[in-house]
Amino acid sequence: MRSTRQAIALTLAGALAVSTLAACSSSGSGDDDGDGGSTDGGKVTLKVVSLLPGSEQEAIDAFNAQVEEFETANPDIDIEPEEYEWKATTFAAQLAGNTLPDVFEIPFTDAKTLVENGQLADLDAQFRELPYADKFNPAIIEAGTGPDGHVYAIPAKNVYGVGLHYNRDLFEAAGLDPDDPPTTWDEVREDAKTISDANEGVAGYMQMSQNNTGGWQLTVNTFARGGRTQEVADDGSATSTLSNEGTKDALEWLQAMRWEDNSLGSNFLLDWGTINQAFAAGQVAMYTSGSDVYTALVQTNAIDPEMYGLAALPLEGDDAGVLTGGTLAAMPADVDDAKKEAAMKWIDFFYLGKLVDEDRAVADAETLVANDQPVGTPVLPMFSQEQYEQNQEWIADQINVPLDQMTSYTDTMFDLPLVGEPSQKTQEIYALLDPVVQAVLTDENADIDALLEDADAQAQALLDQG
Repeated sequence: MRSTRQAIALTLAGALAVSTLAACSSSGSGDDDGDGGSTDGGKVTLKVVSLLPGSEQEAIDAFNAQVEEFETANPDIDIEPEEYEWKATTFAAQLAGNTLPDVFEIPFTDAKTLVENGQLADLDAQFRELPYADKFNPAIIEAGTGPDGHVYAIPAKNVYGVGLHYNRDLFEAAGLDPDDPPTTWDEVREDAKTISDANEGVAGYMQMSQNNTGGWQLTVNTFARGGRTQEVADDGSATSTLSNEGTKDALEWLQAMRWEDNSLGSNFLLDWGTINQAFAAGQVAMYTSGSDVYTALVQTNAIDPEMYGLAALPLEGDDAGVLTGGTLAAMPADVDDAKKEAAMKWIDFFYLGKLVDEDRAVADAETLVANDQPVGTPVLPMFSQEQYEQNQEWIADQINVPLDQMTSYTDTMFDLPLVGEPSQKTQEIYALLDPVVQAVLTDENADIDALLEDADAQAQALLDQG
């Protein structure tokens, strides 16, 4: 039997499937007086997440245009954008050091622990004022809800299922059909070797391996082979199952590609940001990541749309599934009500209103298109399939992403067997798995069984802490 926390992760996946089928250092809690105050001459100053560091000027221009539109409509709020990239290895220190923006972003996996630790502001009263508050997929709202039933973190964007991203140009250069991407892991391996052999210095496939992304993507590969990395009982006790056959198969697959095929290139220390950069630069032909990553590739890596392809994640074995996750908007615990109210207006404007209101959807899309930014990147519905499809109709004239190069994913996205991320000690266990992935990629004699046995014991010790 599963605990409530495990059920949340799995309910997210199940409910999504059901509904779809039916940063500069600054104070994150106010002004220099340090008391959470938020006004300056009657104005609320709100520091918000803007874009990833190093974003293209067109993306910055689009964001600034959105800020200007918001401030015109809300003259009592002054928005101060801050570049931001969530990383598991730095976030805790940023939060403890009070160096985050007033409105920051976190993954679904982190909210419960942060709420339990008293580190997030209670946004329930402000959230309930949204006209569409009761329309969210309940499992998505649950991700940011505390044990008191209050909402502390708001679903903001990027509810994704993991997909296989591939470089169409590299496929074509290797004599492969870019309109026929691989559908099994054996085909991924075969195509990776073909591409590496035909394109000197190119990784036919590559796996993230640091800053917790190695563990994240190894979990993706585990789920896709029918394995699971932990089991949680009704009483909340958790058992680590890292030595399952799905995880072993995934690591053995990587080991063979690295040491038999030589198809993984030469850089074995990539994370989310650096693998995006390598992919956009034509150094990596295939990798797995969230379905929404195309937007970041445009905003930060100036990817050529003609070379991009998105395919469904290969699934093999009983109980195989696609890992799903998403992003929540949250605030530090000590912000005052004035900032909370300003933040909810910004969250409504920037993240959510465009999903449920036609005028807001069209205005947002027109602003993005005017600044050469992507509109229409595939994500999973935050409300329902019906609402998602309605939104796509509203912005049909503005959609500019190469959807015809993503059909392997989009044709199946509403039928994906979704699986939520492991519910307990998620990031800590991902961190334990980074060196396992790195060892397989850098040591020809890496003992996978021994590596997993050691990681399993460490993970269980973490889980036993509660």
